[in-house]
Amino acid sequence: MARPKCRRDRFMRVAALTAVLSVVALGGCVGGFGDGRWARRGSPPRAELSPPADVPLAVDPAPAAGAPTASPTPAASGGNRIGSGAAKVALVLPLSGTGVAVGNAMRNAAQLAYDEAQQPDLTILVEDDRGSPDGARDATQDALKQGADIVLGPVFAANVQAAAVPARAAGKPVIGFSTDASVAARGVYLLSFLPQPEVDRIIDESVADGRRSFAALIPETAYGNAVEAEFREAVARKGARVAAVERYPSGAPAPAVERLARVITGSGATADALFIPETADAMPAVAAALIKARYNPARVRPIGTALWNEPALFALPALQGGRFASPDRNGFSNFSGRYQARFGAVPPRVASLAYDGVMLSAALTRQYGSQRFAETTLTNPSGFAGTDGTFRFRPEGLSDRSLAVYEIRNNAATVVSPAPRVLAKPGT
Repeated sequence: MARPKCRRDRFMRVAALTAVLSVVALGGCVGGFGDGRWARRGSPPRAELSPPADVPLAVDPAPAAGAPTASPTPAASGGNRIGSGAAKVALVLPLSGTGVAVGNAMRNAAQLAYDEAQQPDLTILVEDDRGSPDGARDATQDALKQGADIVLGPVFAANVQAAAVPARAAGKPVIGFSTDASVAARGVYLLSFLPQPEVDRIIDESVADGRRSFAALIPETAYGNAVEAEFREAVARKGARVAAVERYPSGAPAPAVERLARVITGSGATADALFIPETADAMPAVAAALIKARYNPARVRPIGTALWNEPALFALPALQGGRFASPDRNGFSNFSGRYQARFGAVPPRVASLAYDGVMLSAALTRQYGSQRFAETTLTNPSGFAGTDGTFRFRPEGLSDRSLAVYEIRNNAATVVSPAPRVLAKPGT
């Protein structure tokens, strides 16, 4: 019985070590450009991304039979602190009030990152924002008084805005976890799953696959407003056309589907792709309305964002052959396995953001010294290697991500266009 346990432990150690090596490469130029700009700027040499977490590394010895495993009790934390290093990092999370379950999971993920980074020269000041803007402002002020050089978090948009006020006054950057692009600004970066890069990726892939005319069914929500603007821009940027756009009140898509039928159904359909940025909960009603209108996904391909990355959607007839852009699932799957082994629970999807934030802080502290959190360091256009693939911060605070494209077939979603290891040159 000892040998299977040994193999299991070794797998977890291999995955953890690989994740560390991946993010240690963060500060370097992971992609590079061919125009020589890095050489002129004196930036660090090219650093390749590490292999994926399922590639064994010879430097990781298997533990001896019966060797103790990591304790779920934080080994280097004391109350509201993780570690005791010279560089101080604020981690502002909802540890009470609205969002407490997510906040506690993200705090665990930060602990996991600290331990897997081999206890870097960091002190993580864990602060409770009480799930409110006032709490976020107070928590950030408290961390800054303790000497924080950067703020990771908060989670909610209004709280990010509130935390940014004292952080800006102190000249310290914020890396927030909100998905609301409107809170991004110079010095306020979003390390989150923003919908805009997902829209860009699925439109780019669709055009590359020969789709030239796009229709859209878009819910009348804040998310729908954000993605519609990006959808129109992305289609225009690729030289394709928008055949029609119909909006509908959330939960009532049938009238909009009927209005759109002329361009997406029958032999006279003028669109060859249908963009539907809808949630997993609301998508079955949209799919049913499409089938009732005699929509054929084989003729007009349905496309979407990472909201579609839910197994419950993969059996819907209206989505068969459909494609969506999403971070590669392997990275989070490996992270989730290590998290479960440590804390005995499945982490929420956003937990990896706190993990990557701490890993980023550790790597930049190792490589850049006093310039670790400078704007030029954080906005390296080649980006950083994280749990969910390569990402980068734009100077205006938004982020780009390396995304895969999945296709839905037979109750499953499979990769048809892998996530690129190197992000495209900004502006292309």
